Amino acid sequence: MTTVAYQGEPGSNSAAVAGKLYPACGELPFTSFEQALDAVTLGFADVAVIPVDNSAAGRVADVHHLLPTSGLFIVDEYFLPIRFDLMALPGTSLGEVEFVRSHVHALGQCRKVLREGGWRTLVSDDTAGAAREVAELGDPRHAALAPPAAAELSGLEVLRPGVEDDPENTTRFVVLSREAAAPPTTGVPMMTSLFFCVRNIPSALYKALGGFAGNGVNLTKIESYHLGAGLNATRFYAEIEGHPGEDRVGLALQELRFFSTEVRVLGVYPAHPYRLGERPAQRPR
Repeated sequence: MTTVAYQGEPGSNSAAVAGKLYPACGELPFTSFEQALDAVTLGFADVAVIPVDNSAAGRVADVHHLLPTSGLFIVDEYFLPIRFDLMALPGTSLGEVEFVRSHVHALGQCRKVLREGGWRTLVSDDTAGAAREVAELGDPRHAALAPPAAAELSGLEVLRPGVEDDPENTTRFVVLSREAAAPPTTGVPMMTSLFFCVRNIPSALYKALGGFAGNGVNLTKIESYHLGAGLNATRFYAEIEGHPGEDRVGLALQELRFFSTEVRVLGVYPAHPYRLGERPAQRPR
């Protein structure tokens, strides 16, 4: 049985993805992303499931800060449609609610209902944890924004279902493992994630990225961040469509290495069908 580490509590979106990717898995919930990654690094879990991007709120986890020293590799990705319900103690009316608890990103994805209600917001470590807190408080003034599964787990009642601002709200998760996957080049659409540091010379970044354009490799993401306290050394996190075993990708990486002091492939994994235009199945409302 695969043991999956994630940040959050049972009933969270991360728990839902763990169950979809690894049915009947053993779950290890943690309060932080770092703890979830450490569980894999130390061998307590086989993989970690981490949310990295949300279509409405942007970046969720700073993977580019967490991965370099973790020694882990990205082996899969998953796109999950996100739904949040407003839930409270059984018998609570909307008029009684004064405070709404949830993860900071969930609050940012449900601004419309919060504005309509005029409620004060309280930040919790995760969405399912917010539901648990409301149940433990036993105070009808408090409600939570959480996935539907959290209501049943915490014994709460849904006051308003599906209150996310965007009905197409989607979060991308990555699966991290101690061992790098080595999928063959079978023609199945693939993704490659990598870190690189360009040389400290004029136009180094422009020339380094030119290999992708010149070889027809689509760069789907690039993010920069500084190393240490100085502002001179910059590392880039990038994601590209394709497999390093393909000629065009191999040539692009070769050119990238020529203009870089470091290039590290973090993972090669199948592209989720969502990237190809297939919409994830929406949860019933």
